Amino acid sequence: MSRIRPSKVTRKRHKRVLKQTKGFWGQRKNVFRRAKETLMRAMAYAYKSRKLKKRDFRALFISRISAAAKQNDTSYSKFMHGLKKANIDLNRKMLSQIAIFEPKVFSMLVNIATG
Repeated sequence: MSRIRPSKVTRKRHKRVLKQTKGFWGQRKNVFRRAKETLMRAMAYAYKSRKLKKRDFRALFISRISAAAKQNDTSYSKFMHGLKKANIDLNRKMLSQIAIFEPKVFSMLVNIATG
């Protein structure tokens, strides 16, 4: 049986990887082996960073709410506990938006939570 050269499938796979590594530096964009190594690492970092992004934004929201709560003479933990007791279900993203753009409404929420 004669040997078949894997030109078509291999070329397609190589072109797909090299297309994804466009813009990388040096051999990382045009040598398949280096491009594949770099792409695998880049994809791993991208996957991990999608998870870390959620953590970072939650920390940002909490710090914003905490700062706004301190301006209204209460702590973050007391404010959040008061909201839970008052059955007000707002997530931290919405609370931080209210704290920034609607400070009067946020102070009303603090009064409900502490009162």
